Parts: sequence; structure tokens; C-alpha cells
Amino acid sequence: MATKTHKNPNNLRTLQRHITAHNDKSEAIFSDALSSEAPIRSVMGGDMTFSLMYTTSKYPVSMNGDKDIEGYQDHLKTPPAIVVPGGTVCRTVDFPPEFVSPMHRTVSLDYGVVLEGEIELILDSGESRILKRGDVAVQRGTNHAWKNTSTENWARMLYVLQSSEAVVVNGKPMDHDEGGID
Repeated sequence: MATKTHKNPNNLRTLQRHITAHNDKSEAIFSDALSSEAPIRSVMGGDMTFSLMYTTSKYPVSMNGDKDIEGYQDHLKTPPAIVVPGGTVCRTVDFPPEFVSPMHRTVSLDYGVVLEGEIELILDSGESRILKRGDVAVQRGTNHAWKNTSTENWARMLYVLQSSEAVVVNGKPMDHDEGGID
């Protein structure tokens, strides 16, 4: 399904992304290849929103000839799963009040930063931690869920995901399971 840009269904500011490039004099400039307004896509039946800020399809990435921008444009037309195998994803996720994501695991190393609100990180062991604005969670292929702890306000997270090898625990690879997150 193609990503459609639309207004936020919540009280959070619409985000902008600013992509840089080079001019003919090798000076840094802002690219005009894409609009600066981040595209918003409803997921989980419209309960959450994803903004796909940028993606790459391989690591290390080649930025020559704007190949990375072309790959990102393809992902905007056909959004990837949570992780791009062999690549990276930068996305924001907006959670409505009291929303709890499904338990899920990705084959990736993820950095999750709370931008707005408070989020509870729940692990399948039953352990959990409350993360406040500016706090960072480092997800290392573990099974987890996210919960917006507010009864009234939306929360926003920024995630940077890098594809990884499967984590092996006691000789058993931990499988990818998106838990129904589309």
C-alpha cells in the first residue's frame, strides 16, 4: 500500500525532514528531491501512525548519484516492513493514549528515543521500564511491546533500526515476529 501524506490525527506537530546533498561546486545544500513534510501512514487499523523519515536498502549505503534517495522514494511508494533487511530505517511512531502495541521482535538493532510523552517498554519476561522524554531504549532483537502511559495525550517515539544477524540464545535463533504490526 502506498504511503499517503495526510494530517496528523492527533495533537502532535507534523514533522519535517531535511535531506542534504551537494551542488556542482561540492558545497552542501538541501536536496529538493522530496517535500520536507514527513509522510504519515496509519497502521494497526488506524490506531498508530508511522512517519517513514528515511530508509536505506544496504549497509554501508552508497549516496553516489542519489541512489539512496531513489531507494527511499521506492519505500515511500511501497512501505517496507518494520525492518529493511540489509538496510536501515528511521521512523517516528505516534501512539494514542493508553495504546499498547502487540508484542513483537525484529531481527535488528533498534534505537528508540522518546520525543513526546512517556512510554512503557514491556519485555516478554514481564519486566518493564518507563521511558520519559529524551530517554533511549536499545532493542537488541528482543520480544517487546510499547505502551503509551498517558490516559489523555498522544506520545511520539523516534526509531532508528539497523538490520542484524538473528540473535541466537541457547543455540536457537530468535525469529522475526512483527506481531501483526502492518
